[in-house]
Amino acid sequence: MNFNVTTPEAAQTLWVVADRIRLLGGIADSSLELIEVEVPPGSGTPPHSHASPELFYVLEGALTVRHFGAGGPPEVTVAGPGTSVRIGPRAPHNYSNDSGRRVRMLVLVEPSMIAFFRDIGTVEPQAQPDFARIGAAMQRHGIEALPMAA
Repeated sequence: MNFNVTTPEAAQTLWVVADRIRLLGGIADSSLELIEVEVPPGSGTPPHSHASPELFYVLEGALTVRHFGAGGPPEVTVAGPGTSVRIGPRAPHNYSNDSGRRVRMLVLVEPSMIAFFRDIGTVEPQAQPDFARIGAAMQRHGIEALPMAA
């Protein structure tokens, strides 16, 4: 039986645009990885979809999550501490921090998303994101950007 401990200092930290992502490890014999994401005020993701499901669990702050259904306005949820949000495979969604405080959440993802974060992540915050590089990585990892406004 394996027993692994990841301390805050030992976790790999990446910056994906303005969000700080700490890679906390995976569950043996499963396809689940746990990450911690800090989303500063004003940050978030564009509307997108991908094959892997996600589970967000908000620890701190208020995260706005949008689900884009067919032919109507998005379903909007403001998730506060203790709230979990499950996003199914290929569900069109995005998140944003529309509050004045940081959001901190735990997220369960599959290795394909970890590979994407490693592909585009940097060791320091990105003052000017390279959107062409991010777009190319999205294509490589099967993440589809959606043409709808957040």
